[in-house]
Amino acid sequence: MRHRRKGRKLGRIPSHQRALLRSLASALILTERDAEGEENTPKVKGRIVTTIQKAKEVRPLVERCVTIACRAIPQIEAAAQLHPADERNSEGWKKWRHGPGWQEWNKTIAPVVAARRRTLQMLGNKQAVQILFAEIAPRFVDRPGGYTRVLRLAKPRLGDAGVRAILEFVGKNDRKKRKGPKPTFESDVVSDSHAPDAKPVV
Repeated sequence: MRHRRKGRKLGRIPSHQRALLRSLASALILTERDAEGEENTPKVKGRIVTTIQKAKEVRPLVERCVTIACRAIPQIEAAAQLHPADERNSEGWKKWRHGPGWQEWNKTIAPVVAARRRTLQMLGNKQAVQILFAEIAPRFVDRPGGYTRVLRLAKPRLGDAGVRAILEFVGKNDRKKRKGPKPTFESDVVSDSHAPDAKPVV
């Protein structure tokens, strides 16, 4: 019995399970990068295709990483206001660096550094962390959770007939309901004019 042991084994030992989830989460985030000219360019940004069991297991990890990044955005904005406009290693920057302004900026940016280190520990990919904080987190800053969705695919995987699913970020690939004009049928108008009680049109 597996009492109090949540999660799927996925046919792997625990260290291999963690490595698999890290790589899947990083792969989902890396699809948001601008990969023009590269060999492995994603077909659709913010979407990966995997088995439904793996998608359901990796989804909480991605949600947790996005939540950590979203909570760090107020500190990022506050630190940006404290940072000088001078270029690095210029006279103005050196003066700010050795003054009280740098200490205040350092205290403000410290939670952001901790959040980046935490997500790097969870994802294991520096490029994925940069994309998470630069592009994904600002998009979901006003959303209280539910950043991803799992969609089951009808066509199974070749070879072992595993059930496949799409894991994607919400917002970009949402379906939009379109309401068109109500159709009018000419046959109804013609049939009404030939009714026995209908008056001739003058």
